Amino acid sequence: MIKGTAKVDRRTKNLCKRLKPGDIAVIYHRDVDEIAAETLVKARIKAVINADLSISCRYPNEGPKILVENGIRLIDNVGEDVAGKIKEGDTLQIDDEVIYCNDMYIGKGTILDEEKIELLMAESYKNLDKELDKFIENTLEYAKREKDFFIKKVKFPKAVVDFKGRHVLVVVRGKNFREDLNTIRTYIDEIKPVLIGVDGGGDALLENGYIPDIIVGDMDSVSDKCLKSCKQIIVHAYTDGRAPGLKRVNDLGLKADVVPMPGTSEDIALLMAYELGADLIVALGTHTNMIDFLEKGRKGMASTFLVRLKIGSKLMDAKGVSKLYRSGVKLSYILGIAISALLPISVVFLMSPPMQQFFNIIRLRIKLTLGI
Repeated sequence: MIKGTAKVDRRTKNLCKRLKPGDIAVIYHRDVDEIAAETLVKARIKAVINADLSISCRYPNEGPKILVENGIRLIDNVGEDVAGKIKEGDTLQIDDEVIYCNDMYIGKGTILDEEKIELLMAESYKNLDKELDKFIENTLEYAKREKDFFIKKVKFPKAVVDFKGRHVLVVVRGKNFREDLNTIRTYIDEIKPVLIGVDGGGDALLENGYIPDIIVGDMDSVSDKCLKSCKQIIVHAYTDGRAPGLKRVNDLGLKADVVPMPGTSEDIALLMAYELGADLIVALGTHTNMIDFLEKGRKGMASTFLVRLKIGSKLMDAKGVSKLYRSGVKLSYILGIAISALLPISVVFLMSPPMQQFFNIIRLRIKLTLGI
């Protein structure tokens, strides 16, 4: 039996901001992605009740596996009717697959354990080729439609920091972005690049003690604290000029520039750094493959493909850098430090007056014993 307080939201991203340890998350999330799962794990919740399919078998998504491996019970596909009976703050009890809300039976779902997840993932890999074919077709179709926008020089608002000839670090809330950011701390401290946070990527910079120069995005996952601390806010708008994220910025009493553009917010950040004269652009946590984009609910990656073609050699991708090299404390290092420390201590000890007297006594005893 698992018991906890219900937290409910149709957007997992918004729900995660309200979760507390011991809560039970009620989500409406088809194909739970890795970032959502890692955020739920970080909140230390007890269980997840999903109204939708956590794995639809369209493509292999790792989110459910992450939840279960971290001891979070996952009740899958309970349906809209059951999930709709649960309100924020209700007391939930989960007995095997059965769900009680405020001590009343409301329905049940399917427990996804490691064995079931493994079977579903195997089925997902079978569908990967078919999904890849559709993804490539969509990417090419969108690329033809949007190419003129990216071929022309994009006009960006005047930046509050100088990009000319400098390194620019663009941090996106993607897979392993926290670990990767921690790995390149020395680079940030020594080179001091312009820091751009794409929505929640700005909070990752704050958590590591860095204040973002610029926040770019639709403002749906960045914290108020981050928005108030950065030097400039750029709201990503639709090509028709609509900018839903601008209202939130204005409600905080802050000013923002608006950039209408197709594609993703990280595309804007990368292209902005390029157009404003950056010498090198380091991208961290960005979305670069089919699974990344399918998890974001996108059918193709035309804008990202075009932006990367345009930027070319100025772009360095630091995604996954934390897995490239992992330093650790080795025994040889400890022995080397110990020996290095002992050598000067030993010399000082041997040359001290008490030790010199001791050696003289030993030398005299040897002479007397040998009759020298």
